[in-house]
Amino acid sequence: MEHPLGDEHASKPRTPPRGGRLSRSAEFERVYRHGRSTANRHLVLYTFPNADAERPRLGLSVSRKVGGAIERNRVKRLLREAFARAEEGLAAGHDIVVVARPPARELAEREGLAGVDAALSELLVKAGLQSAPVAVDAEQASDLQRT
Repeated sequence: MEHPLGDEHASKPRTPPRGGRLSRSAEFERVYRHGRSTANRHLVLYTFPNADAERPRLGLSVSRKVGGAIERNRVKRLLREAFARAEEGLAAGHDIVVVARPPARELAEREGLAGVDAALSELLVKAGLQSAPVAVDAEQASDLQRT
């Protein structure tokens, strides 16, 4: 199907397809109640094994304590991008919920993708889902920090 505004406006979505995301309240609840958690100053990571998932599925929770809509959406965008970078090195078959704490906003403003990526990678390693942190090169980090 052709995009109504022309080919230059038709682009691939940057977010993972629906199969790669948690969307239902019951899915979040299962991860919260039965999963394991690990945390740092900026984020809380909940994980729960899911044999049916062929790849890790991500759910995000960013409350109004983090900031207004613009700040929350920026934190969510950076978390999705950091997760996408780390995804190929993650163990398959897990549901993951990331809860952003209020200091995540300052981290996103101050350090951008590099800071969020480091905070998420630290938790993924701590939870045993990733063997080593994935590095973000300086050029990619500065490009994403400007947006």
